[in-house]
Amino acid sequence: MQNINSSPDHFSLEANEIVDLKTVEAAIDKGLDFLTQHQYPNGEFCCYVAADEPMQGWCFPDSTVFATMVVASCLLPLSESAIAERMLSKATGYLYGQMHFGRLWPVFSNLHPWHKIVPYDADSLAYGTAFMEERGVSMPSPNNKKLLLANRSRNGLFYTWYIIRLGLQTHKGHWRVSIKELRRPITSLLFWHVNECTRGDIDLGINTNILYYLGDIPETAPIIDAIIKTINECNEHDCDKWYRNPFTIYYLVSRAYNRGVKKLQPVVAPIIERILKTASADGQLGKSILDTALGVISLINFGYTSEGLHKAVDFIIQNQKNHGDWSRWLFYYGGPKLLKGWGSEELTTGFCIESLARYKNEFWCNTN
Repeated sequence: MQNINSSPDHFSLEANEIVDLKTVEAAIDKGLDFLTQHQYPNGEFCCYVAADEPMQGWCFPDSTVFATMVVASCLLPLSESAIAERMLSKATGYLYGQMHFGRLWPVFSNLHPWHKIVPYDADSLAYGTAFMEERGVSMPSPNNKKLLLANRSRNGLFYTWYIIRLGLQTHKGHWRVSIKELRRPITSLLFWHVNECTRGDIDLGINTNILYYLGDIPETAPIIDAIIKTINECNEHDCDKWYRNPFTIYYLVSRAYNRGVKKLQPVVAPIIERILKTASADGQLGKSILDTALGVISLINFGYTSEGLHKAVDFIIQNQKNHGDWSRWLFYYGGPKLLKGWGSEELTTGFCIESLARYKNEFWCNTN
């Protein structure tokens, strides 16, 4: 096994050889050290907006609440680690402080100029609430599940945005959070004009996060059907305006499956096959270190533990930087034109740490 700072050009791991436990733990510890040094004092994790996927052109800090939700969620498998728990506690406090009426979160933090302009979204609600429940946080009443269920289209799928729509809406909380756009009508119109999103957006990746939060209940059956249909039609690259990377869709679907939504079983084999088809000789999955981490987590979530997985984990370890981070890459986008997107070293590192933690739990903790 190579040192975690050595060049990835040389590859020595056999196809079915499990990566050494100490090597995995060393990479996790190094990654946690990086994150703890780069978490802001208020608990937020850094996020940038950029135009190119490797984020090597213009790139600016952008204070998004969602990025912290994602990085913190990646650390949940390591909550027994003291250093991870300290970060989780800070992130939990930050997210609680950013929460608005109805257990909703804004897309951008209260430091961002668009904080009061962008409508509330169902993705932040689902991702954030699932994280807070995992943390055992006592949330204010009322429960936001009714608010979420009140934001569905006629086909049973969930709208992305909380906005005023034509038709009867009897949920008072929905009116209260949707009326946000009427407080700034001109800037609200500008928001819809300059961005690729629309008022009627229904995004499958976001619906998958809602499925993860709500679980397999009658109201989420249309989401399960839509996921199966999308994977069967090989349309995972174009089923969501924000999650434009198929590996991200695989990751989100695998999270829901691993959490108990076993009706997604029909998509397990096709997704595994598609992930493994992208494997390079050195173990990389997809076209980036972020893809590789998302792919590893997805494979483990789906119960795949065979050839290809170990090489991918070793590839992640070999590409860890000296300071413990992994290269930034766009995680979510501003629309199908791919004009801009969001990512950071912290986001990529969060996913790489999650992949290594899940790998350790799968192949080492279960054998002791």
